[in-house]
Amino acid sequence: METLEKYFSKEAKESEPASIKIEVLQEPIYKPELAVNLSKAYLVGAGYDGEKRLAFLKLYEPEEKKIYFWYDDSSHKPYCFSKQSIQELQFNEALVKHEGFERFEEEEKHDALEDKKINVTKIIAKDPLSIGGKPSGSIRDILKAWEADIKYTECYIYDRQLIPGMLYKVENSKLTPIEYNIDSNILNSIKDALKENYDLELLLNWAKLLECPVPEFLRAAIDIEVYSPIATRMPSASEAEYPIICASISGVNGERKIFLLKRSGVQEEEASLPAEAEITYFNDERNLLIEFFKAMIKYPFILTFNGDDFDLKYLYNRARKLGFSKESIPIELGRESASVIHGIHIDLYKFFFNRSIQVYAFNQKYRENTLDEVGKALIQFGKMEIQKPVSELTYSELAAYCLTDSMVTLNLTTFNNSLVMKIITALSRIAVMPMEDVARQGVSNWIRSMIYNEHRKRKYLIPRSDDILSIKGVTATEAVIKGKKYKGAIVVKPIQGIHFNVAVLDFASLYPSIIKVWNLGYETILCPHEECKSNKVPGTPHWVCIKKRALESLLIGSLRDLRVKWYKVKSKDKTLNEEVRSLYTVIQSALKVVLNASYGVFGAETFSLYCPPVAEATAAIGRFIITKTIEKAKELGVNVIYGDTDSIFLGNPTEEQLQELINWSKINLKMELEVDKWYRYIALSLRKKNYLGVYKDGTVDIKGLTGKKRHIPEFLKRAFYEMIQILSQVKTKDEFNEAKEKIKKIVKDCYFNLKAHKYSLEDLAFKIVISKPPEGYVKTTPQHVKAAQLLESKGLEIKPGDLISFVKVVGDLGVKPTSLASIDEVDTRKYVEYIESTFEQVLDALGTNLNELIGHTKLEAFFEG
Repeated sequence: METLEKYFSKEAKESEPASIKIEVLQEPIYKPELAVNLSKAYLVGAGYDGEKRLAFLKLYEPEEKKIYFWYDDSSHKPYCFSKQSIQELQFNEALVKHEGFERFEEEEKHDALEDKKINVTKIIAKDPLSIGGKPSGSIRDILKAWEADIKYTECYIYDRQLIPGMLYKVENSKLTPIEYNIDSNILNSIKDALKENYDLELLLNWAKLLECPVPEFLRAAIDIEVYSPIATRMPSASEAEYPIICASISGVNGERKIFLLKRSGVQEEEASLPAEAEITYFNDERNLLIEFFKAMIKYPFILTFNGDDFDLKYLYNRARKLGFSKESIPIELGRESASVIHGIHIDLYKFFFNRSIQVYAFNQKYRENTLDEVGKALIQFGKMEIQKPVSELTYSELAAYCLTDSMVTLNLTTFNNSLVMKIITALSRIAVMPMEDVARQGVSNWIRSMIYNEHRKRKYLIPRSDDILSIKGVTATEAVIKGKKYKGAIVVKPIQGIHFNVAVLDFASLYPSIIKVWNLGYETILCPHEECKSNKVPGTPHWVCIKKRALESLLIGSLRDLRVKWYKVKSKDKTLNEEVRSLYTVIQSALKVVLNASYGVFGAETFSLYCPPVAEATAAIGRFIITKTIEKAKELGVNVIYGDTDSIFLGNPTEEQLQELINWSKINLKMELEVDKWYRYIALSLRKKNYLGVYKDGTVDIKGLTGKKRHIPEFLKRAFYEMIQILSQVKTKDEFNEAKEKIKKIVKDCYFNLKAHKYSLEDLAFKIVISKPPEGYVKTTPQHVKAAQLLESKGLEIKPGDLISFVKVVGDLGVKPTSLASIDEVDTRKYVEYIESTFEQVLDALGTNLNELIGHTKLEAFFEG
């Protein structure tokens, strides 16, 4: 594990800046530089200037490494649509007299739900809030409107056919795109790999976007530390009532700066810091902030880890509290975000919190979305460990602690040739969305934006959610899982026990492939054409259009083919140099993130193009494909030991059997099967979606097991991973019997140590952050909240963000804060239940159980003994 000590080798430089007059705090800290003539710049951001009533773009010039602002020159205005005629709308007094209304225009649009051309009225407004966004009184509140809930900057990007992340030039203030031309050899190779595709032009357009190089963005990570009178409390960013005692900035150019506030009673000592680090002490917090803000605006990209909700929010509110004018702070706060006025803010907390990024881009290498966990998992560099609260650290310790955080945050964007920045840029191009929005928003919004852009490009009217539901919103299958709206994926009952030499065959991007091959989309499912009604979806009464191609099928299908047939293949091509393979790995990861969420969004009520029959049809076809493939495997004499959604697990198959199954699938199902994993052995329980596999290199793959989950006591985590380590060494059935004995000892040790009170309260503690005030829990009171209420009863103030540590105890309440409990109060029976639930899934997969291990018919009898 990398620690900060290896970087710390130099005594800090100490200086006190000259006293700054208070009136400086009222002066603007930044004035945007307008783009007049730029030979090359990347479109990285967009916004709206309320005073000028104009959209603007942020353009990153890679040679100067600075951001220029470019303002709209097309007189573009916010708008929405109505299906009423201009004549009808002129009688709508509330509309025509609305203070934000400007004029009407008639347009022709394609109505994809009805598959026909229609005339609509374009209602043009003076500003975005007049269309929508206010609590009440917007135009969309007056009448039934279409496209009234699209963010104005996105609307502007779609209409101007701009692609965030791509190159543009400015000549005499005129903005034009720079077309990227792919190397002719690469272009021909792509064409050859994708020659069977139905829309080569679309694929090549995607390829141009994805092949275009990504610049090295000049960026810096920042971190702040705030004094708190209560060690376990996270200071409120909204109230900003306590002083900022340290701030740090770590730049990609090697700059390391620390800003420390001098306080009485704090121990002074020589600070060992990285050779390039500079530390400055301040007697006044306002001066500290002034100099810190100056350091920030030197970097066009600012990185944080939870800056939206804490660092930038606290900085802004604290500065305002200290008398700063809004213009003298380089930060703007939105309802749920914070931006920097001079450039781009990337909140890595939200990026890594994105479940699709965690699973598909980083293969679940981190489980908890903390800076320490993500840092250690991805770059082997985590937070500096401290033994006392931040407010009690010496200057040297505080400087090192704060600098470590900004260094970890920065390094999360520099490892693997700036992998994260390249993924964000690639996603920005695919989603047609500014980089900040990509980093903040979920994959459903990326897909929505991509599809909306295609609607605008083709002059389609973007449908309202209620219209899709009223025309197409029916499901026909009954859900197996309670609470679901339709029958989901098939999960084949596993054959319990240990299976050696197991191949896992995976359908390459199954659901995106189904969407492509079966032409699924809101416009094609249950289309209005009589001649299409015989084209049924297996297992449902739904039909799919045969007359036209769905936009979803076109977009998702083309991205799927590009990933599977080009980028995924080339990312593993060792004849390519490391830099090219690294780029292709980034692109295929970005595509995987989007594609693997493409099915789920259509079944999510929060998705603006929510269409239940599309999701239902996708799942039904998936069940059909898996069922037919299993039947064929059995016909070939292969032992199918398990199947889950898009994969089948085959026991000890031959290469010939695998190849025959792969070929059969491609010809008969038009689906591409591939060998995804080879396990040395796999342990299956009777529980679906729960198994433990060991790859041939000894790496352990755990699916759905309790011991790997969050919020279990430390003693159980240790025991669980000790068991996993033992299982990873098993290579033969004989060795498996030896492993059982070792596991038996682990379980017994857990019990006897618990019984003998050998575990400390810290070992037994559950630690959960409270997300709202204790009194805010009305319907249910979780155990950590009960513990928090006990702390409040002892005079401690509990606020959202506090980490509550508690143990299970005997008595009616069942829990106590760790600080108030004694080891004699611990309810061992409750912890026994956790021991049982932690181990039973693995033991079940191994063909044994706790009773068998301990030699008793009941676990309680074992503990009594």
